[in-house]
Amino acid sequence: MPIKDKERKKEIDRRYRENNKEQIKESNRVYRQTEKGKKSNRIKLWRKKGVIGDYDKLYEKYVNTDKCEICKSVFKSDFYRCLDHDHETGEFRYVLCRACNNKDAWKNKIKD
Repeated sequence: MPIKDKERKKEIDRRYRENNKEQIKESNRVYRQTEKGKKSNRIKLWRKKGVIGDYDKLYEKYVNTDKCEICKSVFKSDFYRCLDHDHETGEFRYVLCRACNNKDAWKNKIKD
């Protein structure tokens, strides 16, 4: 039976979180390792950084790109894969390696 009083519901939820911190933490850790969790976290990061667009399409392109679109070097792991975007408009440009992404940022700083 759902709780109709919002304040009471908040209090019950707060107490549950306090009493189950470790279980919640473990559940979140396990979820982040699933494909759905990885996708969710990646998209959340892109939104935070101001990337705009169809996130499902961007994510598919991101995970299916196996080499840098500039220098063509193969990504050793996800750590080296970056989603490049225009910081003014938020629009996606390329999937790059870290080196090319840093070079591009350097070029933009020189222009300013």
